[in-house]
Amino acid sequence: MKRSLEMPTEERDPRREKQAVVLDSFAWIEYFNGTNAGEKVQSFLETGRALTPAIVVAELSEKHRRLNREFGPKYDFVKARTSVVPLEEELARVAGELNFDRKKTVKGWGMADSIVLATARQSKSIIVTGDSHFKDLTEETILL
Repeated sequence: MKRSLEMPTEERDPRREKQAVVLDSFAWIEYFNGTNAGEKVQSFLETGRALTPAIVVAELSEKHRRLNREFGPKYDFVKARTSVVPLEEELARVAGELNFDRKKTVKGWGMADSIVLATARQSKSIIVTGDSHFKDLTEETILL
């Protein structure tokens, strides 16, 4: 699907202008499906300051395989338009602690969510998502 390179006309969130963003699986799925939420993701990709945690690549790969869809060209696009953040030792440790704490208060919270959150905190970025697991983290997320 061909996408417009124009910025959306909606009111700008100042957090979009200054910080890097972390795109989670929800954001990428919406983008690849060409939804209205996915159109919002386009503006974040155009900043050149977008990050994708490696766990998100794993989730996208699994989803495409489950749906019998090719992931290769989309993976190449993710790598070309964002920095893929590997799951390194310290990030994994912090994600484990976050996972323990968040599972107490957020039903359905998972380790992938914790890795996304830890990635954002480590990089001082904001998460772009539509995942309701993040709705209480209003200072750390932009909900699609």
